[in-house]
Amino acid sequence: MVNEAYAKPINLNDDIVPRVLSFAHKVVATYGKNCFTWAGPIPIVHTTDPSMIKEILGNYQDFQKPRGGNPLARLLVKGLVDVEGDQWVKHRKIINPSFHVEKLKHMVPAFYVSCDEMINKWEEALKEESSCEMNVWPHLQTMAADVISRTTFGSSYVEGKKMFELQRKLAELLLTATRSIYIPGSQFLPTKSNKRIKAIAHEVNFLVKGIIDKRVAEMKEGKDSNEDLLGILLDSNYKEIKRHGNNKFGLSIDDVIEECKVFYFAGQETTANLLVWTMILLGQHTNWQDRARDEVLNVFGDRKPNIDGLNQLKVINMIFLEVLRLYPPVVAMTQMTNKETRLGNINLPGGAVIVLHTMLSHHDPEIWGDDAKEFKPERFSQGVSKVTKGQTTFIPFGGGPRVCIGQNFAMLEAKLALVMILRRFSFEVSPSYSHAPHTIITLQPQFGAHLTLHKFSGLQTFIKMKNYVTGYFVGQSCNNVCVGHNIII
Repeated sequence: MVNEAYAKPINLNDDIVPRVLSFAHKVVATYGKNCFTWAGPIPIVHTTDPSMIKEILGNYQDFQKPRGGNPLARLLVKGLVDVEGDQWVKHRKIINPSFHVEKLKHMVPAFYVSCDEMINKWEEALKEESSCEMNVWPHLQTMAADVISRTTFGSSYVEGKKMFELQRKLAELLLTATRSIYIPGSQFLPTKSNKRIKAIAHEVNFLVKGIIDKRVAEMKEGKDSNEDLLGILLDSNYKEIKRHGNNKFGLSIDDVIEECKVFYFAGQETTANLLVWTMILLGQHTNWQDRARDEVLNVFGDRKPNIDGLNQLKVINMIFLEVLRLYPPVVAMTQMTNKETRLGNINLPGGAVIVLHTMLSHHDPEIWGDDAKEFKPERFSQGVSKVTKGQTTFIPFGGGPRVCIGQNFAMLEAKLALVMILRRFSFEVSPSYSHAPHTIITLQPQFGAHLTLHKFSGLQTFIKMKNYVTGYFVGQSCNNVCVGHNIII
């Protein structure tokens, strides 16, 4: 069913769920929102029930990450996303300082440099023409990868390029492996695929360890390295060990390697995915693109974006929430019971797998209304809790205690990138674009994102008009101020 769904693209206004979740969509449509299938002897429960989802995400002791299956799948990333119980508490406590709001403020310049480099390349492509067609997907991936390189390791994408390429290839190989029938012990067979997977995983670990060893050596020499995620993580880890006087209260070097791999993979994928689907949707719905651009010009004009201004962007925030609803980075989350557990009115045996279908929940007309498949950012005009009526039905970053620790990082980066894009370009979906959402761990455009870019020349006109009107009315009495003053400004 997956192969058949991915064989050809769909129309822009078609329902994407049957293509992205072909099997799960069929199962839930046939058997109901709470149903189960078998994977050999293991029952897999499928649910989109808000109360059940809330209970599962809120109880990380009874509902944990699945064990079993193909062990090779854990070679991509482990770290915080994979540990359980007391180990998770320890990891989360040490990693938390890396994503504190005050720390994120200091990362905005790195976001800006990476975005500016991408935009300069786009402007170079438009140097001789007023418009051109471009596949923006690889550019957004590179930009997001560069941001992670700079903010995690204080280096550029050029240095981290090999690691990203290796992780992307590893993700493709592992996805193929997980879709095959797993025979226990088969991961030890010297097949071409197994050898390639293990070789790539070893090389990624070697690269990350080299960076960490270099940073640890610098810290021992007294060099200040507390400006990026790795430095903050190592500093937090050192303080935790020192406070307790025992290494067991901190992370091992292997733990730090895994957390860095999570930073690299999850951080790059989430932001790039959010931006590419945002550009595709704004290229289709240009009225919302215009509204977003107007907001950007009103808040920033030609000034360099800052974190305070980014937090004022209500229209862009609504757009991002709607994009995350329609195109969540992770279309489903999987948990497992570690003992016999009661969920709602159901008794689950130990070892049962539960799949929380994020995309099915986000597209459910019973929750979102008859326009659930449509792009309507205004539904979030009064916030998430208002539109969801307090139910756990909007979970693009998960939820409960284990909600994604990097969501503020991803949203801040995406806002800055979109602000910079909208000030320099307008765009629409190219006639050559093929709409084909598919998953390689995260939700991506299978055939790229071909858009027609145009130079946006309205910024200087806007600034001149704003300065003229503001200057003209300085000193005028309140009664004489032009009634259109606020509209123009």
